Amino acid sequence: MTGLLIKNGLVADGTGKKVFAGHVLVNKGRIEEVIEKGQSLPVADSVIDAHGMVVAPGFIDMHSHSDWVVPLKDHEIALKCLLEQGVTTIVGGNCGFTPAPITEKTRRLIDLYHFNLMVDRPLSYEWNGLDEFFKHVENTRPLVNTAHLMGHASIRFAMADTRRGPMKKDEHTACIDELKKCLDQGACGVSFGLGYDPGMYSPKEEIETFCRVAASRNKPATVHIKALSRISPTYPPTYVKPHNIRALREIIDIAEKAEVRLQVSHLVFVGKRSWSTAQASVRIIEEARKRGLDVMFDAFPYTMGNTTVNAVLPYWFLEKLPQWYTNPWARTLLRAELAAGFFLLGFGYRDFQLMDAGCEKWAHLNGMRIPGIASSWGCSQFEALLRLSAESNGSALVLLHTYSGEPGNEAALESVLSSNLCLFETDALIRFSGYPNPAAMGTFPKILGRYVREKNLFSLENAVKRMTSESARRFGLRDRGVIAKGKCADIVIFDPKTIRDNPGQGKNPSVGPEGIVHVFVNGVQAVKNGAYMPGVRVGEVLRV
Repeated sequence: MTGLLIKNGLVADGTGKKVFAGHVLVNKGRIEEVIEKGQSLPVADSVIDAHGMVVAPGFIDMHSHSDWVVPLKDHEIALKCLLEQGVTTIVGGNCGFTPAPITEKTRRLIDLYHFNLMVDRPLSYEWNGLDEFFKHVENTRPLVNTAHLMGHASIRFAMADTRRGPMKKDEHTACIDELKKCLDQGACGVSFGLGYDPGMYSPKEEIETFCRVAASRNKPATVHIKALSRISPTYPPTYVKPHNIRALREIIDIAEKAEVRLQVSHLVFVGKRSWSTAQASVRIIEEARKRGLDVMFDAFPYTMGNTTVNAVLPYWFLEKLPQWYTNPWARTLLRAELAAGFFLLGFGYRDFQLMDAGCEKWAHLNGMRIPGIASSWGCSQFEALLRLSAESNGSALVLLHTYSGEPGNEAALESVLSSNLCLFETDALIRFSGYPNPAAMGTFPKILGRYVREKNLFSLENAVKRMTSESARRFGLRDRGVIAKGKCADIVIFDPKTIRDNPGQGKNPSVGPEGIVHVFVNGVQAVKNGAYMPGVRVGEVLRV
C-alpha cells in the first residue's frame, strides 16, 4: 500500500488537453501515476472518491502581494482564503515593491512613513538581502508555495540615495549589481510599478537597463504601466491622446529594445471613458507578439481593484508632499484637476470604497465610499479624500470601482479575459482586518463559475491551463502547474457544477467560494470540504 489515490475524477491536467476520466496516485509529495479510466487501480493508504469532480493542478496566483504577509508567524489567518479558493502557489514581489532587499535607510523610510500599504501588521525585517528573506520565509513554514520577483522600487530605496529621477552613476551600478545578485539567488524576474513613486519618475534608460539584466538571466519583467486610464496623473494633462495607450506602447518599446520577456500587469481600464480602449490595447499586445516580442498580460475578474488612496493624485502634487496638503494654491489646483479628470474619465468620488483607513480611530469607516465618509465628517468629498491621504501618509487602501466595466456591463473586462494571452491573478492586498478585496476570496472560482460554466467565454480546459501551467511556464516554476507523473502534488478538486464566488454587497464583505472541495499542497491535504485545515503549512520557497 502506498500514498493517496484520488479516483474517479475528471482530470484537467493543466496542459489544455481535453478533460478525461481517470485517477491520480500521490506519494511522498509527488504525483506517482496518472491512470486513465479502465486501467487497474493500485492499493493506497487513503482514497478520495472524486466522482463528478474536476481534479486539476493547484492554481497559481501569478500576481500576488502576499509576499509581505508570509513572513509573519500567523500569516495563515489572513492567507487561508487563498487556499480555500484553490491557490497553492503565489508569485510575489509585484508592482516594484518587495520586502527585500532592505537596508537601514529603508528601515528608516518605513518608520518615517508608517508604511502599512502591503501588510497591516509590523514586520520584523530580520533580513537584509533576498537569500536571507527566503530563509526567513522557509522558517515560518509558508502556507502556500512562494516565488518572488525583485522590485525595482525596493532596489532603488535600498541602494540609492536619489529618491526620484535619474540616479547617480554609482547608485545605478549598485542597483544593477543588487538585481543581478538577487536574480542569481532565485528571484523569478524583475517587477516595476511605473504608476507609483519612484517608478513614475524613472527614465526609460534605467528601466531598459533593469530589463536587460532580467533578459540576460532568461527571466521576465512584469510591469504596472504608467497609466491605467485614458487620462492619468502620470502624464501632463496637455497630452490629449489616451494615456494608457501611450504607457503601453512605451513599455513594449522598452521591452523590444531590451529583448526581455514582458508581462503587462493587471490590464485594466479605469473609468467609463477608458473602457473603449480595451480592444485596442489587446490588439497592440497581439501585434507586438507577432513581431516577436514574448509578451502576455494578466487580469482579475472583477470591475474593481485595490490601490492606495494616492493613486489618483498627480505627480506634481505628490512630489511636494507633505507641504502641499495645506498649501491653498496647490489644493485649489488639485481640486480643479481632479474634477476635470473625473469628468473626462467617467469616474468619481463614489467609486472610492475604503478598504483600510490606516488608523484605528477610522476603522468603522472601512467598507464605506467617499460620499458617505464626507457626510459623516461634515466636509466635501474632495476634503475627505485629501484627509484620508494626509492622515494615513498615503497608505489608506481603497477599492476603486469602474475597472474595465461595472455590474451588468463587462464587455471591456471580457475582451481582456477571453484572450489566450491573458493569465489570471488576484492582485489582492490581503490583510488581517478591514474590508476585503473580493478577488482575495473568489478570483479562480469566479473564472470557473461565471465565465466558464455560465457564460461559456472559454473552455474549462483553457481556463485551467491559464491558471496553472501557463503561469508556471511564464515564471520558470519547474514541477508545478501540471497533473503528470513526477510533478509536485499541488492539486485542487472542485465541483464544476457548483463552483462560484460569493461577492458581498454594500458594507458586507465577500465570503468564501463554493465548489472548492479539497486542496493539496506538496501532497498534503490543506483544505477539506471547502475549509482550511488548521496547522497545515507545507508550502515551499521556489527559487528559480
